Amino acid sequence: MAALKGTRPPAAGKGRPKGAKNKMTAALKDMILGALDEAGGQQYLVEQAHQNPAAFLTLLGKVLPLQVAGSESGPIEISVVRYDVSDVGTKR
Repeated sequence: MAALKGTRPPAAGKGRPKGAKNKMTAALKDMILGALDEAGGQQYLVEQAHQNPAAFLTLLGKVLPLQVAGSESGPIEISVVRYDVSDVGTKR
């Protein structure tokens, strides 16, 4: 039988307190970063950028900031930085 109109369960609306972190999201992020570390870390991401550019660019779009602005509302300056792949993952 359906609940009467206008009645709510006793625990309705008692989700996480305001400002509380979602523990599942943090745990999932830790697992993903652990898997990335075991797969080869930055070198693995470089390989994926070459082998699966569409998926890599989708990932890149998710981690970049949503809004980009130049310094003091001036124009955005773009510079190209090239890395030698043989240096990836080596400590200096």
